Amino acid sequence: MSSTVLDLADVVFRRGGSEILHGVDLTVRAGEHWALLGPNGAGKSTLLGFCSAQVHPTSGTVDVLGRRLGRVDLQELRRDIGHVNPRHPLQAALTVRQVVLTGITGTIELPMRWTPTEEQATRADELIAEVGLEAHRESRWPNLSQGQRGRALIARALAAQPRLLLLDEPTTGLDVAAREQLLTVLDRLAHTAPEVASVLVTHHLEELPTTTSHALLLARGSVVAAGPVTEVLTTASISATFDHPIEVDHDGGRWRARALPPARLHSA
Repeated sequence: MSSTVLDLADVVFRRGGSEILHGVDLTVRAGEHWALLGPNGAGKSTLLGFCSAQVHPTSGTVDVLGRRLGRVDLQELRRDIGHVNPRHPLQAALTVRQVVLTGITGTIELPMRWTPTEEQATRADELIAEVGLEAHRESRWPNLSQGQRGRALIARALAAQPRLLLLDEPTTGLDVAAREQLLTVLDRLAHTAPEVASVLVTHHLEELPTTTSHALLLARGSVVAAGPVTEVLTTASISATFDHPIEVDHDGGRWRARALPPARLHSA
């Protein structure tokens, strides 16, 4: 089996006469953890749509888990992709356990007359414990905090044992404590599921797990830089991506970004 999980080659995407992405290349291999960063309107959500087999390119090729978009059953392909979206459109008052089980069925609600196997139920319980929600297994979705929901969605995404995990701004709406709890869960995944590749979309360097291995910077639909995270997340490349002088530093495995002070602006 190939170690390449995602392979986008010269991808162009047009919508309504406007070109959203301009010749994007991206290769993600098993066990790599990519950050996708850029300002609003850069094309991050569109790019994630290719990774999740939700969007087809106007031109270029997209191979997801060794299968090319346009030549594959999308429903079957999506079963091998875990997707964490903090705007999960759940309306029913499911329990945490039920929400995690919907990751196996690939649905928002639990299908009628569907019952998990003993193995599936055990896996759901193990994942709930892994994300620190064992005490809330029977708590219902409307009563969960935003941070608890985020961790439940990670467990849900992993329930079907995907080879690719996509995280679309997973820390949206979280306070500092909840953000740090969620990032700790993501860091643990690199050890508990070392073969799983991930792509995390964010605006903020402070929201990157310490296990982030690679990064792609996107601005105005074009790739500014891509590769190993320590080579890509530099003051120069982040400043170019966000079109503003931003100083980047790295300490204890975590990243920080701040605007350059006025004195530095004049000398930069």
